[in-house]
Order: sequence, then C-alpha cells, then structure tokens
Amino acid sequence: MNVIRFSDLCAQGKAKGQRVFIRADLNVPQNDRGVITEDTRIRASVPCIQMALDAGAAVMVTSHLGRPTEGEFKAEDSLAPVAKRLNELLGRDVQLKVNWVEGVDVAEGQVVLLENCRVNKGEKKNSPELAQKMAALCDIFVNDAFGTAHRAEGTTYGIAEYAKVACAGPLLAAEIDAITQALAHPARPLVAIVGGSKVSSKLTILKSLADKVDQLIVGGGIANTFMLAAGLKIGKSLAEPDLLEAARAVIEIMKERGAEVPIPTDVVTAKSFSADAVATVKKATEVADDDLILDIGPETAAKLAMQLKAAGTIVWNGPVGVFEFAAFENGTRVIAEAIAASSAFSLAGGGDTLAAIAKYGIEKQVGYISTGGGAFLEVLEGKTLPAFEILSRRAQ
Repeated sequence: MNVIRFSDLCAQGKAKGQRVFIRADLNVPQNDRGVITEDTRIRASVPCIQMALDAGAAVMVTSHLGRPTEGEFKAEDSLAPVAKRLNELLGRDVQLKVNWVEGVDVAEGQVVLLENCRVNKGEKKNSPELAQKMAALCDIFVNDAFGTAHRAEGTTYGIAEYAKVACAGPLLAAEIDAITQALAHPARPLVAIVGGSKVSSKLTILKSLADKVDQLIVGGGIANTFMLAAGLKIGKSLAEPDLLEAARAVIEIMKERGAEVPIPTDVVTAKSFSADAVATVKKATEVADDDLILDIGPETAAKLAMQLKAAGTIVWNGPVGVFEFAAFENGTRVIAEAIAASSAFSLAGGGDTLAAIAKYGIEKQVGYISTGGGAFLEVLEGKTLPAFEILSRRAQ
C-alpha cells in the first residue's frame, strides 16, 4: 500500500517550520478519580510527536477519549490527565487547548494537546465543514491512530481529504507494513489462529481467511461449533448449532485449496464453568452429555505447536481455551510458546490475545502486536480501512 510517510517528510526536511496536526490514539482507561490506569497508547504515541518536534514543526495533537456527547463537554471527557502524562513522557510543557477548531496558537518546537475531538459537532459523522476547518489549522496532517483507522470520522478521514499533505505516522505505517507482510505477501505456510466464543462474531473473518491461509486453527467456542460440524459430540459446551452449515462451508473452502481446519482430537472438559472446576482430559470422541469443553487437549496442542513452528507466517486473534483459569490455560500457553519459538513472522491483535501475550511474557518474540481492536478485526475480514484508503488516495 502506497502512502506518504511522516518519517520520510521529516528526513527530507519538509516538516521544518510547518504546522503539523497529529491524530493519535490516546483513549486510555482511567479510574473513577480520573487517574490513568494503563498508558500503553500514550507511550506508543510519543515517537511520532517527538519526530515532529525534532523536525522543527509546530505540533498539534488530538484524540478521542471515552464516549462524549458531541457539543456537550463534561469534565470526565477531558484529555487533561493525558496532557499531564505527555508532560512527563516528553519532558516538556504540553498545554491543553479547548475550543480549538476556529484556531490554535502554537510555535515551532512547541506541542499542544487539542481537547477531546469527539466533543466537536460533526466529528463522528465526518462533517465536511468541520473537516475543512481542521485542515485549515495545519500544513501536514498525520494519522498515527490505527485503533480508529476503521472509522471515517472528521479527524481520521475528513481532515485527510482537505489537508495540504496527509500522511501516515510511524505507528500507523508499522501497522500497514505488518498487515502487508502477513496477509498481502506472506511467507508460506500461512497459519491463522482464530479463537473466541462465537462463530457469528468471527464468521466473515473465517470466510475471508479460508481463501488465503494454509491452515486455519480455531479455538474456544468457535472450535466447539466446528467439532459439532465435523460430527463430534460436545456435551453442553458453548456452540452455535445454527451456524453448522457456515462452519462446514469454511472447512470445504479450505479442503478445495488443499488446506485444512484442524479439528481437536482431545479436549479438556469440566462439569461447570469455574476456576476451581475439576479438569479432565478426554478424547474428542468421548465427550459426555454433561461436559463443558474449556480447552484443547495436550495432544491437539502439541500437534498445533509443531505446525506453528514450521509456519512461514502466523496471524493470531483469540485464545484457544479459557486461559484465565489455570486448569484450562494449557492450550493457549502451548500456542503462545510455539509462536514465540517459531521463526515465522507473527502478527497478533485483539484484547484477549494481548492479555495472553502479556501473561506468557512473549511480547518480544511476536513479530508485530497490533494496537487496534476493531480495526485489526476488519483487516482480517478483508476490508479496506477508511484511513488507509484516504491516505493511499492522497499519496497519488
């Protein structure tokens, strides 16, 4: 995908003295006292801001935070805690600007934070009037917010239509590169792992991947539905019987391409869904009517691990069992460790996936960890994200 990269503009000296507007993703969790509880997104935004400052630009940064009502600013919607954290990370004063759409005072070598962009009327519906006003504030627009790349809003799409220059920041560019490497030009075999509770929430992803991958590993409730589709009994496990035909269609698409959806040969069951439930390993053909399948079995996990270690590219979205419970974490842990040990390029994304990566300490062994939840899923569905589309068009 061809986009203008902010790093190239800076390297060429084209950002010096320019007014740079950065759309970052600073939507961080806070407690009821307004204290930030996890600042990964803020830390991830710093390289782009620092790049602009080092290049001699006058820097404006904005983001959404929470779910404010347009036109109705409330104290809990304020980016004030984010400004305080940016002060600390950048080691410089970061002023918070309110009512900024009509104009912003910012000097070269200075950075200001523009208050919650979703408070502005017309942001979510991408009002052309708002987009044009925001574009007039800057010489260069930089989108560095992959987490909102799937939304065509004022600060993610509209401003990019009207700004003199529209480009991708380092975080967004890294996502584009990782996605291209994993899905557009993958080293083979390409193996995808899709876990989660419901086939219905991931059906379009499964269908899209079935046309691309050499192996499609399913886990969690999704695997139960596929086991049912393969004629196996699953007891009282979570599944979607009304989607058996859809599951069989995915299996058939893979089979026609000489690829496969590996069906578990053993599982870990319990009589109840709880952390202290007794875990029992069973053959997949021996699941009782009152059993709950809560993980893949050790035999299945070992087979999948061998396949992952031989892969050329791995895409991972979702755990393969209830990894939050110690008795049912083995499958996800074995998968995680196999990805870490594989020489394949790996791309991982999704909240539960990131939690598993953190739990097993394999962050440094994963090729690229995506910062976007919904955006990452839409990429796996084969959709072109609005932010990618407009930046690509502006690069022509």
